[in-house]
Amino acid sequence: MAHDTVHGILYPLKVYKIQVTTMPRTAVKNNLRMSLRMTPEVKTKLLRAASIRNTDLTNFVTQSALREAEAVIHEAEVIQVTERDFQRILDLLDNPPPPNAKLLAAAKALPAST
Repeated sequence: MAHDTVHGILYPLKVYKIQVTTMPRTAVKNNLRMSLRMTPEVKTKLLRAASIRNTDLTNFVTQSALREAEAVIHEAEVIQVTERDFQRILDLLDNPPPPNAKLLAAAKALPAST
C-alpha cells in the first residue's frame, strides 16, 4: 500500500489495477435463444424457485442473471470514495502537480501529432 502526505497528514492510498476489456461479440446469429447445461438437481432447484416467485423458468433465470450482470457491471464501473478523497481528487484536477521525469519522458516518446 502506498502512502501520500497532504498538509502533514499521512493517508494510505490503495493501488488499483485497471483492466480494459471489450464487449464480447455475438456468438450466434439468432440472439433470442441461449442454451444452458445444468444438472437435474440444479434445474429442479431453479424450477422450484421460479414456482415460488410465480413465474416460468425462462423469466426467473433471465431476471436473476440480469440482476447479477447489473451488479457486476456496477462494481466494475463505479468507484466509491469518501468525501475527503473526492475533495482531494477535485483539488488535484484543479491544481495538478508539475510533471515528473517519467511523465516528461513518456510525453517526449509519443509520436508527433499530425
